[in-house]
Amino acid sequence: MADSNVFFAAYDAVLGQWPVKVEAVDIPTPYGRTRTHVCGPEDSTPLVLLPGGGTTSVSWFANAEALAEHHRVYAVDLLGDLGHTRNDGLPLRSGQDLTAWLGAVLDGLGLDSVQLCGHSYGGWTALNYALHAPERVSRLALLDPTGCFAGLRSAYVLRALPMFARPTALRMLAFHRWETGSLPENPVWREFLAATADAPRPKAIRMRRPRAEDLKASTVETLVLLAGRSKAHDTRQVAATARKLLPHADVTVLEQASHHSLPTEQPAVVNRLLKDFLA
Repeated sequence: MADSNVFFAAYDAVLGQWPVKVEAVDIPTPYGRTRTHVCGPEDSTPLVLLPGGGTTSVSWFANAEALAEHHRVYAVDLLGDLGHTRNDGLPLRSGQDLTAWLGAVLDGLGLDSVQLCGHSYGGWTALNYALHAPERVSRLALLDPTGCFAGLRSAYVLRALPMFARPTALRMLAFHRWETGSLPENPVWREFLAATADAPRPKAIRMRRPRAEDLKASTVETLVLLAGRSKAHDTRQVAATARKLLPHADVTVLEQASHHSLPTEQPAVVNRLLKDFLA
């Protein structure tokens, strides 16, 4: 039987590994209160981080220190996903709701314009928001985003189904090992991944790919950083489509990176590329 206390203890343990001072704040929105972890100089450029599905805001432990050198970092637990954000207000039914929620989060934080970075499902959320409100996004970084430029591979979906149908710690770790080729060396992060089997799991919303005409009309400077060994989608197809459709995109492939571990397995490279782009 799932025990959410196990999950939240693992969540806190990963947050405890952040090498910078971090403050947890809950932002009220019409959809519910949103947990956000804040660090970095108060008067610096705001950078909002959106995690991959099932990993929560704490997943930026390998990136927070580097990114917080010159940014005020806001790492958010996504609405409708694992973590401390609660959908106890307006119902979350679509990507439009997710976009409206993120706008309300920025309003609650008092941020008129931000730099926005998202990984995987968080990348899809970030891209949709940038297409909806480009005047509020000065720079957009997408880390192996799913549902943006290509669909998920059928083999990936089939492999993931048992994990979501009947989540167990063994299944969570086995899926991570299959996708990345190994388990994380960091034992605290490894325990967190296992503990996601015990987390309250909201119903997922359907990820609709942005329309080609909307992508072509984008005016936001964008970095698309892709994992060469991603099993989630066809990296070459994603790269080609992003280059074709996004007029202001710098598309880079990290050949040895995998989808699920992109922010954490090569942090020096990822952090350098992000910092150069966001600067």
